[in-house]
Amino acid sequence: MVQPLVIYPDERVNIACTDVRIFNETLNNVLEDMIDTMKEHNLEALSAIQIAYPYNIIVIKNKDSYDEYINPRILTSSGKFDSTERTLYYPGVEVTIPRHENIKLIYENRKGEPQHADIKDKKLSATIQRKIDYLFGGTFLDKVDKQTRDNILDALAKDNPIAINMDNVCPTFSNKDYFVSFTDKLLFIMGLSLLMPLFNLSKEALENWYTYDKFAFPTIILLMIGFFFYAQYEAKKYRQCSSCQIGNNIGVIIKRVALATLFAVSSYFILSPK
Repeated sequence: MVQPLVIYPDERVNIACTDVRIFNETLNNVLEDMIDTMKEHNLEALSAIQIAYPYNIIVIKNKDSYDEYINPRILTSSGKFDSTERTLYYPGVEVTIPRHENIKLIYENRKGEPQHADIKDKKLSATIQRKIDYLFGGTFLDKVDKQTRDNILDALAKDNPIAINMDNVCPTFSNKDYFVSFTDKLLFIMGLSLLMPLFNLSKEALENWYTYDKFAFPTIILLMIGFFFYAQYEAKKYRQCSSCQIGNNIGVIIKRVALATLFAVSSYFILSPK
């Protein structure tokens, strides 16, 4: 049965969808409603929440058939490109945002059987990523900064279709990555310094390596503090950028501070002058 589409300002798309646990006739009816609605409106893809069913389901048209992705999860992603996208929820809005070219996906079919897919087509990859945004209670406007988002919503209120570019969208590369990159280089050299006694170096050379470690350790701490504050800034700027969220950022910090501490303590016992 054809179902009405959820269109802005209807806020039901903001609901985080739930996984399908029971694969029965009710699920089949939901899938058939999605397909009927896609046929009626000539749609290429649809998330269940776009017709007010709060389930983790995506359907994508594949020539004359319809591919069903139930409980989809992206395992890995690679490659980056600028994807120009539109969505039914925001009529007339066109946004260019970064997406991953290749994704590895796991999901289930309508019988509950585990499936996997290695998506290398950029258009299909972007479509799946956009539809998965809906499953987590968001849209592509959650990937732009607040000012741009407000401008778009103001334009929608005035029935003024607009397009925006990459200037204020969730970045695939963040400036905070420079903090991580430099920290990792310092850590690599710290780890390398612990191997120096194996090369029968002079006492003076070993002391020089120890001096490096003494300066590298506090430098890493400062870099991670800088990373934390810059990450907080980005987390506020980009609401649905997964790489900006605090859980990911704390994990990055703990891992590197712990490793730096381990190397510093080891350096004290291995390289420090006795």
